[in-house]
Amino acid sequence: MSSGPADHVARSTDRPHSETTRGTPVRSQLRTFLCTSDGVTIDAVYDPGAVVYDASRTPADHPVFVVAHGFTGAVDRPHVRRVARAFTRYGAVVTFSFRGHGASGGRSTVGDREVLDLAAAVRWARELGHARVGTVGFSMGGSVVLRHAALYQEATDAVVSVSAPARWYYRGTAPMRRLHWLVTRPEGRVVSRYGFRTRIHHRDWNPVPLSPVEAVPRIAPTPLLIVHGDADGYFPVDHPRMLAAAAADQGELWLEPGMGHAEHAASDALLGRIGEWVVGRAG
Repeated sequence: MSSGPADHVARSTDRPHSETTRGTPVRSQLRTFLCTSDGVTIDAVYDPGAVVYDASRTPADHPVFVVAHGFTGAVDRPHVRRVARAFTRYGAVVTFSFRGHGASGGRSTVGDREVLDLAAAVRWARELGHARVGTVGFSMGGSVVLRHAALYQEATDAVVSVSAPARWYYRGTAPMRRLHWLVTRPEGRVVSRYGFRTRIHHRDWNPVPLSPVEAVPRIAPTPLLIVHGDADGYFPVDHPRMLAAAAADQGELWLEPGMGHAEHAASDALLGRIGEWVVGRAG
């Protein structure tokens, strides 16, 4: 599904209003469309979080969490909004819909070109004045934050990957076999479009992108946290263990007892721990 290197990111196509000049605190939620380097429009939302409560401080004083949702998610989905609300206790939050999801343009490449979408969201967070950026991804988004951190060496200050695969083309569980049917079969893509409101690109990956486990060693010295549930129905625990082994001493692994998959399974308590970890590691 790849059509070129994941590289430079264009700026927002709809500049926020005058309150959002660099270094000036933003006092209300903002929504805009960003443009990626390959010309896809990405629906994005900014919530100032803790910044709004202290007029004496600027965005540079607070970290910003850039949240990368899982496959079939979108910025307005309740589980994505719940994650965003949890992180506003610790800083500002940027959420966005990956290409092919929600109001964003284009078609999903299921983790390949999505790295450009995340790069556009991180760039926007920096433009809003935040000096510290933590990326937090779930499932497909978890693989994207790993590849983004490997390809954009100085773009982020902390990386959290939740419920991510370690390798591509995994079909070892029933949910993943169903997902592959959605992605690879014409009738599956029709079901995805109308049943899950997710538009999937029909082309295979060419070339195959860097896998998550190959990306992890390239992330250092950026702090990395890998979070996975021991009851994950999509990816068993050998996936996070492979990622942690690839990270060696540069990464941290949390295997969560009884936790299932991605945003739906992440408790408020776990999201709070992740928030504290990002604040502590992002400097």
